[in-house]
Amino acid sequence: MLRIGLQSAAAVLVTVLLLSVAVTMVVSHSARNDQNRSLATAIAEADDVNDPPAGTWLVIRRAGSTRASPGLPPGLPDEAAMRQAEHDGAPRTAELSIGDRRYRIRTEQRGDAVIQAVYDLRAAEREARGLGAVLLVCGAIGMLLAILTGAWVARRAVTPLIAALTLQRRFVADAGHELRTPLTLLSTRAQLLRRHLRGHPAEAEVDSLVVDAGQLADILDDLLLAADPRQEAQPRPFDLAALLRDAVSAAEPAADQRGVRLEMIAAPVQLQGFEAGLRRAVNALLDNGIRHADSLVRVVLGSDGRHVRIDVTDDGPGIDTDVLPILFTRFASTPTTANPSERRRYGLGLSLVSEIAARHGGTVSARNHDGGGATLSMTLPTGAQR
Repeated sequence: MLRIGLQSAAAVLVTVLLLSVAVTMVVSHSARNDQNRSLATAIAEADDVNDPPAGTWLVIRRAGSTRASPGLPPGLPDEAAMRQAEHDGAPRTAELSIGDRRYRIRTEQRGDAVIQAVYDLRAAEREARGLGAVLLVCGAIGMLLAILTGAWVARRAVTPLIAALTLQRRFVADAGHELRTPLTLLSTRAQLLRRHLRGHPAEAEVDSLVVDAGQLADILDDLLLAADPRQEAQPRPFDLAALLRDAVSAAEPAADQRGVRLEMIAAPVQLQGFEAGLRRAVNALLDNGIRHADSLVRVVLGSDGRHVRIDVTDDGPGIDTDVLPILFTRFASTPTTANPSERRRYGLGLSLVSEIAARHGGTVSARNHDGGGATLSMTLPTGAQR
């Protein structure tokens, strides 16, 4: 809210500065034009030097004789301008500073006389300073009002978001707390079952069950950590290829049920990040590929040293081009090519992939292939930070 208020104040400040510059330029230009017209009129109407306009003095030189209005400031007239006017007859206007005072001077030749009108700029300078003070006060008041208004508007806009975010975090915390106890019991019973089935043909399946229960506990901890901004965890190094192998192995039963074959190409890659969160993202990508593949899902892990990329490619109908821009938003869907009455749904999983990638400083993308099928990619920096 403070940031929005300061941004509003900065916008008002820039606006006031631009307006001040524009107003000052317009007023100064108008004042110079008025001064020039006043000097030209004074010269045109000058019969003698005894009754000039207020704030103006006249100097008339004729046949070598010079007469000046009473009170002409010291240092005037401008002899150089008068000699030049006598020489070429061209009128000229200039500003002259004498001490701490400034004057606008116009010199013309009229008939056999050279006339110089001198205008004191002190009154114009006082008006300019007054205008500057008014603009400064108005700008300060405008900035204060902008800060207060911006903060008030921000409070009205942000408060519902804060409430919604608080409710979301409370729900995740409550759900995580309720799930922790049965999950602990499940893990304990799986370990007991594995102990009783030593040497049994089903021992391998029970081992997988124990591993899955442990991974589920890690995912739950990661969810609780993400929901509580007061908790901070440090990224840890782990073998991303090993994580992918475990995820592909765990997804094989679901792939077999759909008649889909899983392939994986990966070299050992060390990544600095949050293993439980990335496991969730990989599982979501695999689940999406298996659900929409015809017969094959290929997982490829590549690295250029600074970034790693996980590509999950399926040979299904592909992604509607209208959905590609919103694919990683929540609950996006599109009609399938084979049956327009059915919709390919992307639900919540892919949006979570996007959020997890962003949490690690990475990005997600999707593209179709000319021969059919689609590839969903997640790119992460090797030193991912939260």
